[in-house]
Amino acid sequence: MTDDAQRIEQLRDIIARHDTLYYVHAAPEISDRDYDRLLDELKSLEAAHPELITPQSPTQRVAGRPIDGFESVTHAVAMLSIDNTYNADEVREFDARVRKAVGEATFHYLADPKIDGVACSLRYEDGRLVRAVTRGDGLTGDDVTSNVRTIRSVPLELIGDDAPDVLEVRGEIYWPRSAFDACNARRAAAGQEKFANPRNGCAGTLKQLDPSVAAERKLAFLAHGLGEMSVPPAPRASEINERLATWGVPTSPHGRVCGTIDEVLEVISEWLTLRSDVDYETDGFVVKVDELDLREQIGTTSRYPRWCIAYKYESEQAETVLLGVDFQVGRTGTVTPVAHFEPVQLGGTTVSNASLHNFDRVDHLALRIGDAIVVAKAGEIIPQVVAVVGDKRVSDGEVISTPDQCPECQTLLERDKPKEGQVAFRCVNADCERHMERRQLSKAPETCRGLRGRGCDEPVEVVDGMVALRCSNPECPAQFRERLSFFAGRDQMDIENLGPAVVDLLIDNGLVARFADLFSLQADKLVDLERMGEKSAANLVKAIGESKSRGLARVITALGIRHAGGRAAEILARAFGDIDKLSAASVEELTAVDEIGPTIAQSVCAFFHSESGRETVSGLKAAGVVMTGSAPDEPSAGGGALEGKTVVVTGTLESFSRREAKEAIQAAGGRASSSVSSKTDFVVAGSSAGSKATKAQALGVEVIDEQEFKKRLG
Repeated sequence: MTDDAQRIEQLRDIIARHDTLYYVHAAPEISDRDYDRLLDELKSLEAAHPELITPQSPTQRVAGRPIDGFESVTHAVAMLSIDNTYNADEVREFDARVRKAVGEATFHYLADPKIDGVACSLRYEDGRLVRAVTRGDGLTGDDVTSNVRTIRSVPLELIGDDAPDVLEVRGEIYWPRSAFDACNARRAAAGQEKFANPRNGCAGTLKQLDPSVAAERKLAFLAHGLGEMSVPPAPRASEINERLATWGVPTSPHGRVCGTIDEVLEVISEWLTLRSDVDYETDGFVVKVDELDLREQIGTTSRYPRWCIAYKYESEQAETVLLGVDFQVGRTGTVTPVAHFEPVQLGGTTVSNASLHNFDRVDHLALRIGDAIVVAKAGEIIPQVVAVVGDKRVSDGEVISTPDQCPECQTLLERDKPKEGQVAFRCVNADCERHMERRQLSKAPETCRGLRGRGCDEPVEVVDGMVALRCSNPECPAQFRERLSFFAGRDQMDIENLGPAVVDLLIDNGLVARFADLFSLQADKLVDLERMGEKSAANLVKAIGESKSRGLARVITALGIRHAGGRAAEILARAFGDIDKLSAASVEELTAVDEIGPTIAQSVCAFFHSESGRETVSGLKAAGVVMTGSAPDEPSAGGGALEGKTVVVTGTLESFSRREAKEAIQAAGGRASSSVSSKTDFVVAGSSAGSKATKAQALGVEVIDEQEFKKRLG
């Protein structure tokens, strides 16, 4: 080797060693300035010898250009949710279930702080990082490798040569408090909106297409679990954590191995006084059986491992004074009261406003301006008003009355009540796709499963009747702002760079008054807008143009028709094939489609037969937006092995993601359904198949395994 080549190898080893000392052992030996000098020297040598650059070099953490999008990846081992509890009695009940399952076997618990970040799986093959995938729905997630490579605490190459050939490390990506506060300070100085909290900011950072953004924000990673391993390197999780540290992967220094559940509860209690000292947000403690073979013996449900539970701390609360209440109008016209109060500190962030959810709650609290109120962070994330301090009520304060008119357009508001026998409940996580729902009281869940069962797992709260007030004016400007943001969203038209701030710019400057106006925007007309340079304008116009070809299902979803979400949009797109046939369909024709009930049918029919609906469709057609799709009942070219069959897939399949299984069924001429009925021809049951397989058996519907499914596909 040449002297330069030897020095390059030496520098890479030195930098890797200092990364391990800093991130794994918390024992740095050199200053940040000296570290940067080593990195600069390496960059200089590699620039002179580009043929010596390797993907594992610390200089290659940031990709040279932004990526085009995120690939969906199926997890080799499902990333299940963790069951939650908020009290010690339920932790003891968990212990009793574990002891019953393992019999006389001796075992230990591994207790670890629950970091409030984004779950991610890092896959190493032959010691090298090949892929990083978010949890997603537990079965599939987004490939965020380009962003995760920028995280200095994530080794690009494992130290040593004794790691398994395949090693998946599960852990939490988080935004350290110190880095988060520094970023917010810079944004405030630049006149930009600050991030609300580290968790949401971290999630948004991982979805950036430009890895340099993630690099600037200095995210971090801590390992807490395992996925696929070619050979388990040790029989216990705590021992594997020790091995991970020797390979350069950071694990929590606060994890504790406990012999009894009493020791676990003692550790949980101690952490209450320690959690404020660490540089990351925590919202509880995770308790896991340490022995891997016993985990297999104890098993899992369709959603949770039975060998694991999360103890979550009660929400932090603070007392403050109510200064006022505003009324905000959402995308579907729902008017929500929002409380504004004197700023307080909750969970390391300053909070000055919180949703009051609905006017039943306002009446229940009997709020007056000037009242002393108690504010809490529900699920450690979302601020909410939980009580009024009784002995500090004001007698002469302004009473918060329910409005009769929309605060934006002055249209008379309509009341939206639950159906008889139903209860309304709400997920406390405002970022959840399923933020509000109604069900029969007996079926109300304890935690939220997110849209179409994609795990959110934050608590849900029953809301007093959920008497919603709704503005029915389709031309309401406040609704249009929200609808336009939704229209551009990732699961709808997926228009990159068209976020809420840009939406406000376009509307406030009179450039967009309806969806179709987006497609006539020209870059030279946008460059004069605030913070809209030539490159940003060109990128936005390009992204809008690309969105024209998303297809009928995405367009239906993007229209934001009440009750017609993504699943209903896919069904309608396949059933009718193009927007003209769908627009002309009657309620009876819509309800004839399997899985489309009267509520969805009436809402869809009302939209397409309304003046605003007809104008919206006409404008999008004139703009060249593709609004066609294929119907599922049409036979594939030359027929198919499943022609005319209705198939339901449940559980986890080894060879197919849920989307791939659905596409395979459709390609074979069949129809993929999400619910089991007497019309179902057969159910494909993978591992952890749940209630759908049970229902199929009760109805006498055939249940087959994955191997038989492959045979029937032909």
